[in-house]
Amino acid sequence: MKKVELVFIPSPGAGHLVPTLQFAKRLIDRNDRISITILAIQSYFPTTLSSYTKSIAASEPRIRFIDVPQPQDRPPQEMYKSPAKFFSLYIESQVPSVKKIITNLVSSSANSSDSIRVAALVVDLFCVSMIDVAKELNIPSYLFLTSNAGYLAFMLHLPIVNEKNQIAVEESDPEWSIPGIVHPVPPRVFPVALTDGRCSAYIKLASRFRETRGIIVNTFVELETHAITLFSTDDGIPPVYPVGPVIDMDDGQAHSNLDQAQRDRIIKWLDDQPQKSVVFLCFGSMGSFRAEQVKEIALGLEQSGQRFLWSLRMPSPIGTVPCDCSNLEEVLPDGFLERTNGKKGLICGWAPQVEILAHSATGGFLSHCGWNSILESLWHGVPITTWPMYAEQQLNAFRMARELGMALEMRLDYKRGSADVVGADEIERAVVGVMEKDSEVRKKVEEMGKMARKAVKDGGSSFASVGRFIEDVIGENSGFK
Repeated sequence: MKKVELVFIPSPGAGHLVPTLQFAKRLIDRNDRISITILAIQSYFPTTLSSYTKSIAASEPRIRFIDVPQPQDRPPQEMYKSPAKFFSLYIESQVPSVKKIITNLVSSSANSSDSIRVAALVVDLFCVSMIDVAKELNIPSYLFLTSNAGYLAFMLHLPIVNEKNQIAVEESDPEWSIPGIVHPVPPRVFPVALTDGRCSAYIKLASRFRETRGIIVNTFVELETHAITLFSTDDGIPPVYPVGPVIDMDDGQAHSNLDQAQRDRIIKWLDDQPQKSVVFLCFGSMGSFRAEQVKEIALGLEQSGQRFLWSLRMPSPIGTVPCDCSNLEEVLPDGFLERTNGKKGLICGWAPQVEILAHSATGGFLSHCGWNSILESLWHGVPITTWPMYAEQQLNAFRMARELGMALEMRLDYKRGSADVVGADEIERAVVGVMEKDSEVRKKVEEMGKMARKAVKDGGSSFASVGRFIEDVIGENSGFK
């Protein structure tokens, strides 16, 4: 039997790259005919992911990385004020280099005695411009969406609305009825790019989805039954493969800036806490707060009386990753550290999120509602309180709280950089609510965690979906069997 090569083009950010590599590992584990080539687009901004990709390359001989050369003409950093437009232009600037690399791969496979064929190009949300390369080289293209089925429904709906009436979204506009999402969606929870006056780039991305051979989504049928059922009955939508949860169970590798001593300090402190007694606060790789908001969070935690583990990070210049706080006493209320740190709570910088959510002492999660974080919390049965920041997190928070009933609603429409300060009393209520021992939300989350684990096992819905994707790529229809 002939072997096949799948070429993945992920976005360089951790939230996109890590699940892409985990899915690649899942594919090679399932079928020994598959090898994976990752075209590594370098991040415009400094990251800590190089050691993670090196560890994958060293441990997985059928996954290799090819670095895409940096283009000479890159979009200016000021454009990062509109991330969707910035990333789209940055990725588009890579197209000539990517085309050259893939052309060489196709040529090499055609001349190789090993009978390895380039079977498909798998692109990220921000890399849909690479679909043109696949078309030119007559290679099927697939989209790997690191977000969820509800977000996919939203993106598929955007071009339809735009064709009827040029979109100019205001937060005060009427709610939208979106096929695949149960409740009408208020524009205030739309992805930030659509409500900041710069939505054309977002619509351009969404308009390419239907050009692919199929769409792989990091979700599972049991979690998003409504949306996935709709996709399966709409002939105008490419086949959808719900393959999740695709999560990294060893997230320490992905963030080498977390030193072992800090990890050990965190886990040792958790080991000393009662079961399900700690609320974990973490807001993603780009989540941070100004000093006045930090003080309110601290006061809310103290008022709640709950034990807490707080990953506290401070804003950095635009386009760079938030940094750990160098002087906690400057941003926290007077005496807060003396009263709480190491006793009722622990404040840290970057934290091993998966390991913390898996710990028996963790009972709740105050989260930015990034999709990877949501999947990790469901996997470990830890309920979330919503505090979205950016990207599609507001939509995620809305659906988790209002549609799925698996999160407690604190804020749904908060946006990073907002002048709005969430007060201590509101934070106190949210923390106390998420830590309630016998809440309906906790019961639902724990039950969905069990379903998530079944979904990825042999006989599960996502296991079957991965098999269907493999068959569609290398089976009879693609001519590589």
